[in-house]
Amino acid sequence: MKILEKIRKKQKNLIGEEPVTIAFLGDSVTQGCFECYLTSPTSIETVFDYENAYSTHVRNMLGLLYPNVQINIINSGVSGDRAAVGLERLDRDVLRYHPDLVVVGYALNDACRGEKGLAEYEECLGAMLRQIRESGAEAILLTPNMMDTEVSCRLTDKFFLELAEKFAAIQNGGLLDRYVETAKKVAVEEGAVVCDVYAAWKAMAAAGVCVTELLANKLNHPVRKMHQMTAFLLCKCIFDM
Repeated sequence: MKILEKIRKKQKNLIGEEPVTIAFLGDSVTQGCFECYLTSPTSIETVFDYENAYSTHVRNMLGLLYPNVQINIINSGVSGDRAAVGLERLDRDVLRYHPDLVVVGYALNDACRGEKGLAEYEECLGAMLRQIRESGAEAILLTPNMMDTEVSCRLTDKFFLELAEKFAAIQNGGLLDRYVETAKKVAVEEGAVVCDVYAAWKAMAAAGVCVTELLANKLNHPVRKMHQMTAFLLCKCIFDM
């Protein structure tokens, strides 16, 4: 990717070259949300841990490889966000910072809207990637992690049990698969690079891994160590393209 050339030039000429900026736009996983807890019988709060978000790990990995270059990270993930809302705040939360690369990750919340949400998801994701390209930035479409495939025995509250059943139906019924395939199709159409984290999770599930146990909230937020895998796949993607 072109961003590698910019990083390389910055490494050689710290004063003469412009700063390097990577922006991340997405949902709660992007933001760095992990465990969930109830604040009332029907409302949830999450544990925010920005230092363990995959965007932070990307910065640290690139910092290890290019120790003289400060990689500026813009984390514009918002818990509960969908592609339509991400499109609305793209200018304000991402493009105003003139990033060199934008990583876009949506599907988990969009899939909760069912089949009827697919058309809007496709349209908004396409518009988002198009605007990023037109701004002069490169784009990576980041596919999501899997949701729970079963109701964990660690969940006891009725509210969480019902959510786990709902998410497992979305995952096991193939709905999230369809959102991911739509996202990948749009990325190809708009000239964005695809970092297929979802494929890695599916491969683990096929090999007998209990992916539900890799979710901090046993619903849809990966545990902290799995953010490291996402960061590795993103960095590999940057170097492969």
